[in-house]
Amino acid sequence: MKKITFAFFISLLCLKTSLQAQNFVGGNIGQYSGIFGVLENPALAKDDSYKLDVNLFAVSGFLGNDYVAIDFSDWNSFRDGFNFDTDLSRNPNPRNKFFGNGDVLGPSALFQLNSTSGLAISTRFRTFFNIYNLDGEIYDLASSVDINSDFGVTLEQLSGTGHGWGEVGLSYARTLINSNQLELNAGVTLKYLIGGGGVFGYSQRLQANYASSNKALTTSGSLDYAYTEGFENDSFSLSSGSSGLGADLGISFKIPSSDQSLSSYKLKGGISITDLGKVSYDNSTFFDYDLNATINSDEFRNKTLDEVLADNYPGSESRRNLDFQLPTAFRAFVDLPVTSGLFVSLQTAVSLREFGENPSSSLINFITLNPRFEKKWFSIYSPLSFRQYQSGPAWGLGFRAGPVMLGSGSILSNLLASNSYSTDLYVGLRIPIYSKQ
Repeated sequence: MKKITFAFFISLLCLKTSLQAQNFVGGNIGQYSGIFGVLENPALAKDDSYKLDVNLFAVSGFLGNDYVAIDFSDWNSFRDGFNFDTDLSRNPNPRNKFFGNGDVLGPSALFQLNSTSGLAISTRFRTFFNIYNLDGEIYDLASSVDINSDFGVTLEQLSGTGHGWGEVGLSYARTLINSNQLELNAGVTLKYLIGGGGVFGYSQRLQANYASSNKALTTSGSLDYAYTEGFENDSFSLSSGSSGLGADLGISFKIPSSDQSLSSYKLKGGISITDLGKVSYDNSTFFDYDLNATINSDEFRNKTLDEVLADNYPGSESRRNLDFQLPTAFRAFVDLPVTSGLFVSLQTAVSLREFGENPSSSLINFITLNPRFEKKWFSIYSPLSFRQYQSGPAWGLGFRAGPVMLGSGSILSNLLASNSYSTDLYVGLRIPIYSKQ
């Protein structure tokens, strides 16, 4: 049975596996966002641009941290073979953070019931992880990085969550006001949640002192962590029997335009609260470890982390029921036509989950300015985002060409910057049937 601490488990996972927040950056707000707009705000299910918008498959991944950076602009390192240990720049500090998510949108459809209401059906699989206040030097030591100097650190409120779940959503939007001055829509998405599995951990205070002369690591404090049934055996399945209910709520508005050659609206916007709800798991495993001990750092080279814990630290084990909260967030956007075919939008999201609230997934706060050129069958956009825990902006590029959507919210900044701490990518395939209006 794999019994490893949450902190180390998620750190290794997010740094050494494929990409896993901000999804479909640039492609989810616009005249032709369709089903992707409904994910941001259910009121956008009332959409005059489509008779029917069918998503066949779309996937979006986001990964970020403030501990390790990659120089994407140095193509020689990739051409000669990328080395994880030598081609990364590390920035260890007492409060390093790791975060990311993956979003797979399966078969889904948006269609208009009549002139005042729209309906959408969606299927999704999502993964989130967040870890806060993991000391970078401790991570280096656990990752078998050679450390030739002494250090002492105190970790305050080390916490994190990793969770994966499926969703089946039904969205409905209706026009409340429709005049020459204002169109106001309201919408709701109800979700049936299917649990896949999760893990979380927390330590109020953890002290560590390392003596490089004899490789002695002395720790004090405690560590609590838990995982859902089957997770310890790498059994990650939506057939676990765990379930829950969720919801999105939203309103949107349009100020109609008399100049239809420019756009159907002078201004468009909306606010929403997304991902209300939780997934409940029965018979989850809880561990409580007492970390008051001194061990040799070579333990991490010769043993797995679960073996290090079992061999060196006393702990207790129990079974309990566990609720994983969804990454509840407040979202808002405005969209403004500038000239014929040229638009600019401003979009933001703020997490409504408190720091250290376990077990709970948490959105990374962001604000995105997105200029775009958009026609019925084609659009190209270049979003500029400011993300929580990132010192500089993320600059991306994406396009929609008929049924195909492809983009990244950070590809340009990653290619230009010498150190990139986050990256994302998305691709989608859909069948659009546009309205004649």
